Amino acid sequence: MTPAGVSDALVAAVRDAVAQGELDVAVPEDVTVFSVGAGVFESPVALRLGVDPQVIARRVGGAVSGRGFVRVEVAVEALVDGVLREPGFGVARVPGGGWSEWPRTFANPGFSVRYAYARACWVGRWARDVGVSRGVFRGGAPEELGLVTALGDVPGRAAQAERERDAGPLVLCLERVAGAYHDVHERCPALPRGDEKPGAVHAGRVSLAEAARIALGNGLNMIGETPRERI
Repeated sequence: MTPAGVSDALVAAVRDAVAQGELDVAVPEDVTVFSVGAGVFESPVALRLGVDPQVIARRVGGAVSGRGFVRVEVAVEALVDGVLREPGFGVARVPGGGWSEWPRTFANPGFSVRYAYARACWVGRWARDVGVSRGVFRGGAPEELGLVTALGDVPGRAAQAERERDAGPLVLCLERVAGAYHDVHERCPALPRGDEKPGAVHAGRVSLAEAARIALGNGLNMIGETPRERI
């Protein structure tokens, strides 16, 4: 399940509550959700509708955060799988924005984002060459969970950028995704090293790299930049 699925579930919860007389509000077409952890999403839907958040949380099997947001938790493997199944993950109508081309060092956030995309593409190519297929992601390393958290925030920040007509929220989000991906790439390798045999861990990390590639590629396209597989 992706953030879009969480949003749909929250809308359905409001609709059901209205139909059963628990709430008396106009049912929104969609609701904003933000990633606050690996597979953990929060939405201000109840605050914006002016209703008891417990009514909505109960219907989605969620909880209410200290600030009155409805919290929904999704298994990390379901989130990564959802991104892989959604080629248009996070896509919104975002104004152009971005970074300069130079310098091509990590001092330039734009380079970090572009290089992260290229690195994720490289993992896919090499995985095919050495026969490592994508598998279920079940990782739990801090770096991996950090990347899952960042990936989950892409749709919400893209929607915010569209709503505010400012690419800034998405640009900053892409920088966070890129930084998290570099950490994973360097510390949680998707491909076997030395005499190491490929296993389920590698297959899951190949899936995580592909999810990062999709998110970064869509993000770059949204701000008007063509993603490059090589830099």
